[in-house]
Amino acid sequence: MVIIYEDERHIRDYQTLRATWSVKGRQKQIPTYGHHATVSLLGGVNIETGEFHRMETNQCNAQAFLQFLQYTFLDQYPDKHVVMVLDNAKIHRAKILQPFLHEHEERLTLIFLPPYSPNLNLVERIWGWLKESVIANRFHANRKELRESIVSFLEHLTQFPEKVLQRIGQIVMSEN
Repeated sequence: MVIIYEDERHIRDYQTLRATWSVKGRQKQIPTYGHHATVSLLGGVNIETGEFHRMETNQCNAQAFLQFLQYTFLDQYPDKHVVMVLDNAKIHRAKILQPFLHEHEERLTLIFLPPYSPNLNLVERIWGWLKESVIANRFHANRKELRESIVSFLEHLTQFPEKVLQRIGQIVMSEN
């Protein structure tokens, strides 16, 4: 069995200042063009291995969620039972999902978190980490630059699943 926490996120390039080092009396300045680029993602974290699955999409809708389910469920874990923990967004309960969910009910279980409880969804910790690393105290001139920063961060996650497990609060056990 595999347990995946899933959520969608729109990463918007709002130039935000967070705590950072700077010369005393001189606040760091982040330029802005007055428009904001957006990258929309669906993501899921495997709480046992730290693998982070993601899919970029133009819209976070039921069709995109269905594609993400097919990718995560069918392609990544063809021989395992997948338990997906997610919020109560309408896209997770849409009618177009029902045939797929019915067809795979023996190998796919969706568990819905209580309403208004993002603190219980472990993947939210990854989204926060991404925003801290990609958005805070940084300027992206356009969507392409924003997307490149996001992809770079997400590729970093694939190389260090133990850091993902630490971020979501899972204990990494040594194999010795």
